[in-house]
Amino acid sequence: MQNSNPRIDPDPVDKQITFFQKTLKLAGRAGLDPFILILACVIILANFWPEPGIQEGPFSLAELANYGVSFIFFFYGLRQEPEKLKAGLSNWKLHLLIHFTTFLLFPLLALLGKTLFETPDSEVLWLGIFFQATLPSTVSSAVVMVSIAGGNIPAAIFNASISSMIGVFITPVWMGLFLNSASESFDLSQVFIKLIIQVIIPVFLGILLHRKLGKIAEKYRKQMRYFDQTIILMIVYTSFSESFSRNMFAGFKIWDVILLSLGLIGFFVLVLFIVNLISKALHFNREDKITAMFCGSKKSLVHGTVMAKVLFVNSVNTGIILLPVMLYHTLQMVVASILAKKMARELDEKR
Repeated sequence: MQNSNPRIDPDPVDKQITFFQKTLKLAGRAGLDPFILILACVIILANFWPEPGIQEGPFSLAELANYGVSFIFFFYGLRQEPEKLKAGLSNWKLHLLIHFTTFLLFPLLALLGKTLFETPDSEVLWLGIFFQATLPSTVSSAVVMVSIAGGNIPAAIFNASISSMIGVFITPVWMGLFLNSASESFDLSQVFIKLIIQVIIPVFLGILLHRKLGKIAEKYRKQMRYFDQTIILMIVYTSFSESFSRNMFAGFKIWDVILLSLGLIGFFVLVLFIVNLISKALHFNREDKITAMFCGSKKSLVHGTVMAKVLFVNSVNTGIILLPVMLYHTLQMVVASILAKKMARELDEKR
């Protein structure tokens, strides 16, 4: 007797979705942000289908990303509590060390490595490394790592927030030292005008409206994070579409990416080592040392992509310049997760 309910094979699309979901879960367990995998897929898409990313017009992806940048910074300002920012000013040694590391130590170390990039192609790659070195610290992931490791969470929130605001000014100044003499079209005065309109005004407008709309922003924080990530994906897609359509990656091999990744890991570890030494010299307690290490060594993918949209608006090299930023973000998440969990285990053993 035949079965009246024959087995129906799963839809191939459902299989692909299930596989993708499992991959994201595995990435999360390994300490890798699943968003990085989506980012990688967007770069691959830009390689094989760049046309939508290079189209021009008032409603093109590039222009929509421009509008999105302003909203990202407006929502960022909306979530800032002025009272908490004022209250965090007391631990000034910790604050100085974090911002010294983020905005001075990082760029100076990147400058020391400039001699290793002498060819025209590698010079553009170094520019990306230097851009990554001048960026502010992350907010969410830095605080998460400090929390896992048992560090000073209020200080981490304060410094990560302030770092983002300081970076709006310092990153363009650092980049202006080299872009004026490079093959990029870069007018620092025009960049600052664009920064004021697209970044600074939205941030301060958000801070001013915090009392009225701050609770709404906090309530929908998760949705705003998805919005941030969507804009990042748009910026990355349009940037890499432009670079791929101009064959800007023609001279790059997988070995180059591996060497770059190893170099960025070394960069990250070296900064951690230096910050640890300075923290000991300043007699920081365990909590402050952890906060200095994680807040000072991390760099923001969000600010990297949105600032690139402002600084390199007419550049065909934006994809190459963003490559070190995205690689560093991925590697710092993995290495920092391992270190934070190790510190948490050590703390549990002492208790």
